[in-house]
Amino acid sequence: MPKRRKVGNLLALAVLSALVQRPMHPYEIATALRAWGKDQDMDFKWGSFYTVIRNMDKHDMIEAVESLREGRRPERTVYRITDAGRAELVDWARELVSTPMPEHPRFRAGLSVLAALHPDEATDLLRQRLDRLEDTIRQERETLAAHLREIPRLFLVEAEYDLAMRGAEASWLRALLAELTSGSYPGLATWRAFHETGAMPAELTALAERTSNGNVDTPD
Repeated sequence: MPKRRKVGNLLALAVLSALVQRPMHPYEIATALRAWGKDQDMDFKWGSFYTVIRNMDKHDMIEAVESLREGRRPERTVYRITDAGRAELVDWARELVSTPMPEHPRFRAGLSVLAALHPDEATDLLRQRLDRLEDTIRQERETLAAHLREIPRLFLVEAEYDLAMRGAEASWLRALLAELTSGSYPGLATWRAFHETGAMPAELTALAERTSNGNVDTPD
């Protein structure tokens, strides 16, 4: 189970990862995080940025060191990471790296209702996804190779992970499409008949009744 944190918004983790390098004011932090693509690595909303900063200050993860004013611009407070903040950054990183947690990609949601589509349409849509995915993989490989010429691999490891996951998805899609195209996918005839006749097959009706009554184990 993940630890309950004083500031659980992943923006806090991103802020700590920035401030561990040097003190910054919030505008600098946000600029750096965008430049580094942290909003692509973590699911957070920029609208809560200043609330997160205030909460981190409240819980002594960061502390103000000075206030700066440039011309007519509003005063900006410079923050640095505290010892408590460093400890939180390390502890949070350990948890995220070591402990698998359930995640719910949008594609998984779509697959969970794939039966709503005619198998021919589903096959076409999956093929479209594979084509787009392969284009993305090619582009990301080129981008990663270019970045590796300038940036240490340690700071690009999340991009390597993304590529590996996309590659695994592409391989799985190819195998699924091969079954759908050849007609060897189990239950394909029943799936097709449901869409072409509009009648729910008796075996599916019976399965739905058993599962709704708790008589069949289903994955969590």
